[in-house]
Amino acid sequence: MDFYGGPVHPSPPFNAPAARRLREALGMAPGHVAYGLAAQYGLRISAETVIAWERGLATPGERELTALAGVLWCAPGELLAAATTLREHRMTRELSVDDLARQLGMTGASYLRMEESGRWRGNEKQSAALCRALDLTAAQFLTATGRDEELAELLSSAVTTRWQAYVRPVAKIVPLDRALIQDVLEQLHADYQALMVSTLSWSSTGQERAGSTGDAGRAFLSRVVDQFWRTAGV
Repeated sequence: MDFYGGPVHPSPPFNAPAARRLREALGMAPGHVAYGLAAQYGLRISAETVIAWERGLATPGERELTALAGVLWCAPGELLAAATTLREHRMTRELSVDDLARQLGMTGASYLRMEESGRWRGNEKQSAALCRALDLTAAQFLTATGRDEELAELLSSAVTTRWQAYVRPVAKIVPLDRALIQDVLEQLHADYQALMVSTLSWSSTGQERAGSTGDAGRAFLSRVVDQFWRTAGV
């Protein structure tokens, strides 16, 4: 249940060991943290709950995490593990929904719908602005916007058929220069075809080929995506 009238979100990726290290560096006991949360932010959090957070047995919500960062004299991002979703990256940058939406040239409601659904619908200009605002690499952008699988399918087709037909579709979802994408797809296609001619594939067994199903098919898709990022130098 949400106490503040908003939608219920997954808990942020809390970094429990970091919370303990930061508290101990300040010479504070869990009780001191609990007192600070109450005195400064009006949160009724017990010392036992603070200990549970630090042991990974419980996770603070977004409001609690922001307050905890204030008590521990750190940025909220220092209490987060590696971010993977748009919401997690936004929290790491300490941006509100409205602040980020303003930088992207869209309404807060429009951005929030995409963040909550995990599916990014912005145009190329807005995608580039999102990467700047959240300091995302191209690979982080694809993961955060839920497009990893879409990219994998496009790359699989590009290396096994005519790569030229996939420059534009890949460019629409990957925030990289189109000329770079063209060069990378051409190189991947050439490498893959050369290996096929010599009766090899990108696996040691020769079974992980495009069109395969099950674990072999997933392994091939993962391999081609990894090769794409390495060739692009990202």
